[in-house]
Amino acid sequence: MNHSLSHRAVLSFTGADRTSFLQGLITNDAHALTPATSVWSALLTPQGRWLSEFFLYDASDRILMDCADDHADMLVKRLSRFRLRADVQIEKTDLHVVTGAENRPFPPDAITHAPDPRCDGAGWRAIVTGTGQGVETPVEFLERRLTLGLPDVMDFESEQTLALEADMDLLNGVSWKKGCYMGQELTARTHYRGLVKRRLLPVVLSDGTFPDEGGVIIAGEREVGDIRSRSGNRALAMLRRDAWSSPELTCNGQPLSVVWPAWFSPEMR
Repeated sequence: MNHSLSHRAVLSFTGADRTSFLQGLITNDAHALTPATSVWSALLTPQGRWLSEFFLYDASDRILMDCADDHADMLVKRLSRFRLRADVQIEKTDLHVVTGAENRPFPPDAITHAPDPRCDGAGWRAIVTGTGQGVETPVEFLERRLTLGLPDVMDFESEQTLALEADMDLLNGVSWKKGCYMGQELTARTHYRGLVKRRLLPVVLSDGTFPDEGGVIIAGEREVGDIRSRSGNRALAMLRRDAWSSPELTCNGQPLSVVWPAWFSPEMR
């Protein structure tokens, strides 16, 4: 049975300038990579809107990027435009991404593995040559991710979502200490002025299950959010800040409530 995440692909970055090349483009600190850690980050438009999110791994002579499968070709193309004279080669590999909870052993065919850096309890991710036997299934991963409130590619809207709306600031996806990167100006302004009007939050239905697709959240008569990833009665929702504490949230007529994750500080709620 294949347990790899089929919606993820792996890119390889080689060449002497691979780290500094990525450093100038992404939201997080590429220099923070070590063989035992991974870095979660995003590529934004110059206007600070999301293009793609990914995990980076230091695999000795190359950096491996675990990204959305349907973004892989776009990322190779777009990032290659910035190469100029940098010594960096970017290519798509045929490697696979697998995940596991903390207590699961790493698969024997892992080329590299590291804790998911976003929050406690996020488990680990590994890049494997085969199918990653013995790791959690994509469905188990989805359930765990929704319980923790961790976003994946389908929770973002291309060229719309801001990094902070997807909680990348709270989940170790943005470095405030590094220098310039694409979209940095708007991201910093949003952060320092507290201008985030909506965020991605885990929600649960008290009765019934979420529809397979779509799903709007209503407070009173008002549309205040929409459902993104979902499984059974759990989901991630993009929810307007002024509705977070509303006692009357519903989706398809069913009562819905926000489940505050441990990483979301009480002062921000």
